[in-house]
Amino acid sequence: MSTIQNSPAMSSHFFTYIEGGKELRLHYHQAGQGNGAVVMLHGSGAGASGWSNFNANVQAFVEAGYRVLLPDLPGWGASDSVVCTGSRSDLNARALKGLLDTLDIQKADLIGNSMGGHTAVAFTLANPDRTGKLVLMGGGTGGHSPFVPMPTEGIKLLQAVYREPTMENLKKMLNVFVYDASSLTDDLIQTRLNNLLSRPDHLENFVKSLSANPRQFPDYGHRLSEIASPTLVIWGRDDRFVPLDSGLRLVAGLQHAEMHIFGRCGHWAQWEHADKFNRMVLDFLAH
Repeated sequence: MSTIQNSPAMSSHFFTYIEGGKELRLHYHQAGQGNGAVVMLHGSGAGASGWSNFNANVQAFVEAGYRVLLPDLPGWGASDSVVCTGSRSDLNARALKGLLDTLDIQKADLIGNSMGGHTAVAFTLANPDRTGKLVLMGGGTGGHSPFVPMPTEGIKLLQAVYREPTMENLKKMLNVFVYDASSLTDDLIQTRLNNLLSRPDHLENFVKSLSANPRQFPDYGHRLSEIASPTLVIWGRDDRFVPLDSGLRLVAGLQHAEMHIFGRCGHWAQWEHADKFNRMVLDFLAH
């Protein structure tokens, strides 16, 4: 049985698609040769990428027989940068469709964390026949929480990193990103800083996008009932970026949804509770 390397270089690929009349070159990792495709969609933190968000999960899914795709969404990782003046959710959904079209994948299961959850919902609304099952963690629909001041503490710190990308600001954000910040190693933090500093165009364009449209992720709460895909909603009880009531809105609005809440967990359930997350999601996808 092959083992996914710590370095993702062997699975690195690029594709191009047309966005707004212009060609965008996007990067993705691919692992496994299974018949069923699972796409893991990352969040919007500075320095994020498909690999950095899901490297603790890929091996388990490959061993279970899945073909795993980790795209870097437009403006992140090794993909082209972009200024988004409209809906980031829909921009990302179009990029995802471009990837599936390129690889001739007619239907895939989608796992979305934070912004990735918004992407998965937007893609499913636009392409309902191409989504199998959905797993949404810490994101999926916009809108204000009636219980937590908005923007949340975590989102304010995230935006501060984009505007002033220093080690100090990154540590402030990561300190509330997960429940137990002591679990974040110096190497992990330094790698994240190196990633974000390597693409100043991503940082600059994210800030420009916010200036052009502060509501990058529209509220699709009124359309959730259109989604028939079986959905597993996973949330951290202690999420300081996207509050728990956002997850409850998803369960209330979707046609076929169930929910698991991790205690002692922040915004990164797939990393903070990787082993249990992998078992739970694999069981959900298989049954």
